[in-house]
Amino acid sequence: MSGLNVTLGYFLAVVVFGAAFRTLFRKWPRLSVAAEFPASFVLVACWLEVQTIKEVGEWAGGLGPDVTLTILFLVLLTHGVICAGATGNPSLTLMNFLLLETHTLPTLLALAAQFLGAHLALLGAGYYWALELNDMHMIKNLMSRECSTALRVSLVQGVISECVCAFIFYLIYLSLKRRSALIRVPLVAAVLTFFSHSASDYTMAFLNPSLAYGLTFYCPGFTFTEYSVVYWLGPIFGMTLALLLYMGHIPRIFTKNLLYSQKTRFRLPKGEGDKKK
Repeated sequence: MSGLNVTLGYFLAVVVFGAAFRTLFRKWPRLSVAAEFPASFVLVACWLEVQTIKEVGEWAGGLGPDVTLTILFLVLLTHGVICAGATGNPSLTLMNFLLLETHTLPTLLALAAQFLGAHLALLGAGYYWALELNDMHMIKNLMSRECSTALRVSLVQGVISECVCAFIFYLIYLSLKRRSALIRVPLVAAVLTFFSHSASDYTMAFLNPSLAYGLTFYCPGFTFTEYSVVYWLGPIFGMTLALLLYMGHIPRIFTKNLLYSQKTRFRLPKGEGDKKK
């Protein structure tokens, strides 16, 4: 099999696995929080393979950057379709909590499911690479202990990069939240692909704490705490700022609108009120 065929087969297997779990959880509404597990698993497992194509695909399989970006967009698009209702993103889960859309316990369970899915996806990808089904995976398996970190700037620059990208992305996400899925899902996939490409020389703009945990926390160069500051606090802080700017307040914390006054939509012309008197 060619390298690309092996990769497509891997993507198909992961997507089928995620879709099967999603179908299973739909039968038990009380376990809806557990749907975050396959959502995170599918996203991290597929992105790990995309990262492999980016790192060694051009050497081993002749797969250039255009192929990588196309595959990443298709992965994000497919993830948005099959995981509708589940995000696989702790930042979005915390956003829903701040919007009073979820309670404390379901939020904590969702966060645990997301990081569990990311960790198992990392283990599963490692086993898959160890099979060395093509030259690309053979090279990746040899490089697995010395992977290149996605954080290619200083700690402060990394936090700023993740925070700014998250701020812009979540403003866009909030503006699209009430739109039809036919519009929202492709646009979100396109924006995430754009940020990933634009920030490739900085932090890769994962904007997703569990995704970053699965993709780069095990790489040498920075400590777990340093990675956490960049890839956990950065996106969460950017998301919080975006929510504050978009809503004018954070419902979980403030009941009063801090930025926008509640004015009447229509005003009487000047002097109209006097005539009525």
